[in-house]
This record gives sequence, C-alpha cells and structure tokens, in this order.
Amino acid sequence: MQNWVTDIMEQFGYLGVFLMMTLENVFPPIPSEIVLPFGGFLTTYTDLTVIGIVVTATLGSVIGAMILYSIGLLVDVERLEKIVDRYGHLVRIKKEDIHKADAWFDKYGYWTVLFCRMIPLVRSLISIPAGMSNMKFSLFLFFTTIGTLAWNMILISIGVILGENWEDILGFMDVYSSIVYLMIFSGMVVVVIWYIRKKRK
Repeated sequence: MQNWVTDIMEQFGYLGVFLMMTLENVFPPIPSEIVLPFGGFLTTYTDLTVIGIVVTATLGSVIGAMILYSIGLLVDVERLEKIVDRYGHLVRIKKEDIHKADAWFDKYGYWTVLFCRMIPLVRSLISIPAGMSNMKFSLFLFFTTIGTLAWNMILISIGVILGENWEDILGFMDVYSSIVYLMIFSGMVVVVIWYIRKKRK
C-alpha cells in the first residue's frame, strides 16, 4: 500500500496528492499519515511547493468528506427510525435514543467535526453522521476545512523537516492512533455502562 501511494504521488505530483487524499477520506485504509509527510518530503527535491501540497491535499480531503456527507444524507434519521422500528428491540434501541443522539449532534456536531478531523480513521467517518443529522452544509464545510487544514499542515511540515527520514513519523503516528482509539473505546464503554444502569433504574 505504501509503495503504491508514494509511486502515484511521485509520478503525478499535485494531482497524485489530490487523488490520494480524496481516496483517503472515502477509503480510510489509505492513511494520510503516509500521504502528507511524503508530500512534505517531495517538496525537498522536486518543484512541488509546500503551499501547493497543502492546498491540493486539503482540497482532496474536503471533497472526500463531501462525498461521505452526501452518503450520510441518504441514511437520514427517518430511515434510521424505520430500521429501529424493525430491529431495534434486538439491541434495545428505541426511536427516542435516535432523537437524543441526533439532538446531541445538532448541538455539538460542529465542534465534533472540527476536532475529529485530527483523529486517524475517525476523521473520515465523522462526515457520515454529520450528513445523517442534516448538519448545515456551509458550517460542515467550514469546520471540515479548518480541521483538515490544521492536520495537513502539521504532517506536511513534519515531512519537510524530516526529509528523507519522513517515515520516522509513522511509528509515532501508530502510537498516537492507539492512544486515541483506546480513549474512544474507553469512553464508549463508560457510556454503555451508564446507559444500562439508567435503563435498570
């Protein structure tokens, strides 16, 4: 996967960066942790510029996020309600739970989109619930762009600084991802326990 990604970027330059970042959002197994630092490294020995890499990478990310947002619009709350009506009893989920989750996302969703753009894997998938909750598209686009731009600039800058040793960042990103995923999983466990206790009461 890594060799394929870097070969595309070396061969097609800005277009390769754009395509990889668009795919990275729609197909998370292509990690931005490879695309962005390598993109920064490319600026050290080619005609590509840091600004050019940042712009094309951000544009690709935002377009990929828009695609997933559109998918979320197709699976809206009303369709979820129909699914819950039919299968919700199997996992003890009611329509009221869907409405509460939707209301929470309406209240905090913009900040969730912003900060989740800096979490591997989650940064792509967060666009789907944003679409499902019918988040205002202009604000979704704004917060997605800001979060994406920050993430891209950090990793591209690291690639420029490390140069040919850009792969050194991959080990750190693995640790970062593991810590974040552990925190998310722990939070989910706490929420599930709280939910079960509340139901019992």
